[in-house]
Amino acid sequence: MIKGVIYLITVALLALASTLVSAYDPSPLQDFCVAINNTNSAVFVNGKFCKDPAVVTADDFFFPGLNIPANTANKVGFNVTLVNVDLLPGLNTLGISLARLDFAPYGLDPPHIHPRASEILVVAEGTLLVGFVTSNPNKLFTKVLNKGDVFAFPIGLIHFQFNIGQTNAVAFAGLNSQNPGVITIANAVFGSNPPINPDVLIKAFQVDKNVVDYLQKQF
Repeated sequence: MIKGVIYLITVALLALASTLVSAYDPSPLQDFCVAINNTNSAVFVNGKFCKDPAVVTADDFFFPGLNIPANTANKVGFNVTLVNVDLLPGLNTLGISLARLDFAPYGLDPPHIHPRASEILVVAEGTLLVGFVTSNPNKLFTKVLNKGDVFAFPIGLIHFQFNIGQTNAVAFAGLNSQNPGVITIANAVFGSNPPINPDVLIKAFQVDKNVVDYLQKQF
């Protein structure tokens, strides 16, 4: 009797351990589901309503202008043009998106994470120092990339791109989510609304309150 109970428990634990959980966008069950902000639609998939396939056109899968540089006249000398499901409705349920990254000389895409996507980056112009940091014990993987080089950033890990050249740089990134999301670390920590209690940040970063006050004012 006891052996039988132990056997059943073992089988149950193995079943739970072998359960597969997907961390990515679910696979589509139809050819496409063009997103539309219409609550009268009968189908709701991946956070969007589906457009009637009978009225879908090629324009639903089209986005122009990714050849146009973005404005990098800001504090970090960087701008990103993200083509996600909100700009390209045909991406809904396809599990992909695309971004153009523009860097002024010495411009920086600050340390950030994509909570819902891995990223693959290709440099079109310029020279970038890129890297990502693993979960504890926080090992840094970093590389200098030149035109035509490719680098991958695993899902959910802090990563960055820094233009180390004296000219503008351009890169393109593919992400395996229609809506990858982004959390810029400095903005989230020091610029949250409402602000994080300064005592938390003082202890976390082991700095003086004046430093925390200064950083929170920057955001």
